[in-house]
Amino acid sequence: MIEVLIVDDNPIVRMALRGFLAGAEDVTVVGEAPDGRTALATAQRLRPDVTLLDHRMPIADGLSVVGELTEHSRVLVLTSDDADELIAGMLRGGARGYLVHGEFDPAELLRAVRAVAAGQGWLSPRSASVTISALREQAAREQQDAHRAENARATREGFGLTRREQEVMALLCAGHSNAKIARRLLLTEKTVKNHLANIFTKLQARNRTEAVVRWTGRQEPG
Repeated sequence: MIEVLIVDDNPIVRMALRGFLAGAEDVTVVGEAPDGRTALATAQRLRPDVTLLDHRMPIADGLSVVGELTEHSRVLVLTSDDADELIAGMLRGGARGYLVHGEFDPAELLRAVRAVAAGQGWLSPRSASVTISALREQAAREQQDAHRAENARATREGFGLTRREQEVMALLCAGHSNAKIARRLLLTEKTVKNHLANIFTKLQARNRTEAVVRWTGRQEPG
């Protein structure tokens, strides 16, 4: 038997949802809550298999409690709000499903409840579109980050610094003075200055700051 908690500030909506689920032999409504705070307390006490969660509620809205609710129950969002930001926020918070009032019938609600109870997801066409867009944007960002990292690596390798010059450069990036670099690498300060002169030439840098900026890949030489 799938135990369901209904969370909505509108008693008429709660009654309608209870009626939708009443005909199913494998589903039972074990509790109701009119706001997010009550929902958390009820879910913690009852540990329902599925919580039907509205968003716009007094005291605590759905988005503010969805993360905590998922510690006690699988969450299926049922709301009239289909804003992209809300859909993405609910799904990031751990909701396994998202349905918009007026876009589903009792049969689909039952299928969604059963799917979420089984650990699967269930998205309305609108929420599925938002999810796909979010995944594409994330993939694009990751690709851009990887491209920038590869460019930075290639740029550093292209400078042609020797192993010792790279050691000096690493300490320079850490903010060490010539004297400290000399002590760390067991060199004389004059030798460190010579290394820095070679580094500045290879990095086409006029000073320590430009060298650090270019070595860390934030600006290519030119």
